[in-house]
Amino acid sequence: MAPKTKKPIYKRVVLKLGGEALQGNQGYGINPIACREIAKRIKEVKESGIEIAVVIGGGNILRGEKFAEQGMDRSIADYMGMLATVINGMALQDALENVGCFTRLLTAIQMAQVAEPYIRRRAMRHLEKGRVVIFAGGTGNPYFTTDTAAVLRAIEIGADAILKATKVDGIYSADPKVDKHAKKYDKLKYLEVIKRGLKVMDATAISLCMDNNLPIVVFNLNIKGNIKKACFGEKVGTIVS
Repeated sequence: MAPKTKKPIYKRVVLKLGGEALQGNQGYGINPIACREIAKRIKEVKESGIEIAVVIGGGNILRGEKFAEQGMDRSIADYMGMLATVINGMALQDALENVGCFTRLLTAIQMAQVAEPYIRRRAMRHLEKGRVVIFAGGTGNPYFTTDTAAVLRAIEIGADAILKATKVDGIYSADPKVDKHAKKYDKLKYLEVIKRGLKVMDATAISLCMDNNLPIVVFNLNIKGNIKKACFGEKVGTIVS
């Protein structure tokens, strides 16, 4: 008797990427080779029958909070950061389409020439039709991070989980690159993350996940196959639930 094919544990997910994921080894901006590699891994998930949307940050171009710290008006700085996420979204869309994925780029800030306006029902319809949806422009409001935007979109479209792609293989008690005694957690509760001040997502994003029972899977993006493994419930990274 042939073994049963393992099925994914999530039907619809939101992948949260930091803007730095697109810069590759060059340390800034956008590296088309890095974009293409990420696109291949997203395609692998989509071909497994999972509906996937992506929220990407803009830290490889600029961080609004850093500009604000140097005296710029916080709202203006944050809007600039949101525009950076649209640039990243366009780069990722191009990479995805080059590997054969149908995509739609939706933005919370209207710019009809380059992206569709974010409309919840339209986003869900794109996913149902097998397209990869990229959410850009954050929430469309200053003072909110792209982590919060990712959680908000995930809740709105009825996603089963947030997949938080990072440079490390999960959540640690301290920065493992600085503290060699840092402890890695396999599972955490939302309140533990908040109480311990663990830098996973900001408190607003964690609270939204907790209020809506939305699990967060934190894993290393740089290891091939990790996005798909997270969707299939394999032991990868840290789960916050």
